[in-house]
Amino acid sequence: MERKFDSFVLLAEMRTGSNFLEANLNAIPGIACHGEAFNPHFIGKLNQTEAFGITLQQREADPDLLLRQMRAQSPGLSGFRYFHDHDPRILPGVLADPCCAKIILTRNPVESYVSWKIAQATGQWKLTQAKRLKTAKAHFDTAEFTAHLAQLQAFQMRLMHGLQTSGQTAFYIDYEDINDTDVLNGLARFLGVEAALTAPDATLKKQNPEDISEKVENFEEMAVALSQLDRFNLARTPNFEPRRAPAIPSFLAAGAALYMPMRGGPEAEIAQWLTGLGPIADNFNQKSLRQWLRKTPRHRSFTVLRHPVARAHAGFCSHILTGALPHIRESLIKTYKIALPKIGDTLPIADHRQAFLEFLRFLKLNVAGQTGLRIDPHFASQTAVLQGFAQFQGPDLVLREESLPMGLGFLAAEIGVTCPPLPGLADPARDILAEIYDAEIEATARDAYARDYMGYGFSDWR
Repeated sequence: MERKFDSFVLLAEMRTGSNFLEANLNAIPGIACHGEAFNPHFIGKLNQTEAFGITLQQREADPDLLLRQMRAQSPGLSGFRYFHDHDPRILPGVLADPCCAKIILTRNPVESYVSWKIAQATGQWKLTQAKRLKTAKAHFDTAEFTAHLAQLQAFQMRLMHGLQTSGQTAFYIDYEDINDTDVLNGLARFLGVEAALTAPDATLKKQNPEDISEKVENFEEMAVALSQLDRFNLARTPNFEPRRAPAIPSFLAAGAALYMPMRGGPEAEIAQWLTGLGPIADNFNQKSLRQWLRKTPRHRSFTVLRHPVARAHAGFCSHILTGALPHIRESLIKTYKIALPKIGDTLPIADHRQAFLEFLRFLKLNVAGQTGLRIDPHFASQTAVLQGFAQFQGPDLVLREESLPMGLGFLAAEIGVTCPPLPGLADPARDILAEIYDAEIEATARDAYARDYMGYGFSDWR
């Protein structure tokens, strides 16, 4: 059998049966699993502080050194167990390495949580002799379990994304499958090992085989709490909007303030306000922005959220009616049959309202990735824009347009300057919106920007 892997990692969590699976792997000739090699407190197993000639201190300084020595010195196919709270530096490289096989061990999260609570209570984390079994009942804590579940799900999502982006797959095995000889031998074949087991390892014993209702002292309370969890994530707002870049070239700096513009927001007003702090620096790239950040002590970065209705209408007036986005405008007219005026002409107010309403309906499709047109920054969700900023550095402050004087006053105090006055610039788009705004426009905008409304608590525009 041609071997396609030179190592493996067993990705699991506490109380999922990883000790038992490791014992079975080690029972297969040609495979060596070296425990929790990257546990922050030991190497491999409890109280062990050295392995393969590498000390805990050396591993802390260079975790890749232990990995290299393990692979070099271990006969056959070597691997280790990795949990979500182990050394985070080792995971990206291991996850991206196609020569390192991925074994993902899972268990019903309620069972693993209850097992964890019992192990905490008894101090018994594995069992080799049934006569030494210690027993206790777990107490179910709703908040603790919810955090436990979120942690497990986040780790699994990270693993799935890493495998997807690198074009790999993993061998998935459930807690209840570890005792299945055929499944274990299937795992050996996945790893490219010819040897096989005749029976599972008999060293370790299942600690708490009772029904879960017998292991939890407040079982009825647990049942009620679990019934209230959104198991199928029905409350989630679906998101198919593409990720956005940080848009660093759009950033403006003056004094110790760095403005990260939200396209479609009060950009001109903020740019003019910045001039009160000093000369404006712009046209940043990542290198020049880092230089500015290093040489500007006590700097503060900020962005400004605008109500989704006002932001969409501002972009409609400035970029659709004016023809600033000609390809999008042409498609709106030809494909989406929106009655837009000739560039430079003005629509009657009723026609303007209808065209904007139809544009909002287009935005719902556009933001959801259901059109062939790119999502212009002026119409992307503010959630996606902020997430894009975070790829470089999220803003210190997220201000609201409706409370800008207060927000900018706080910002000025943070950087130790007197707050310049906020210019009162004319806003024709806002005046028109005040004439056409109604419940239908509000509801349509909510459909288009559901994530923004939910995430930032926007109420009706007025």
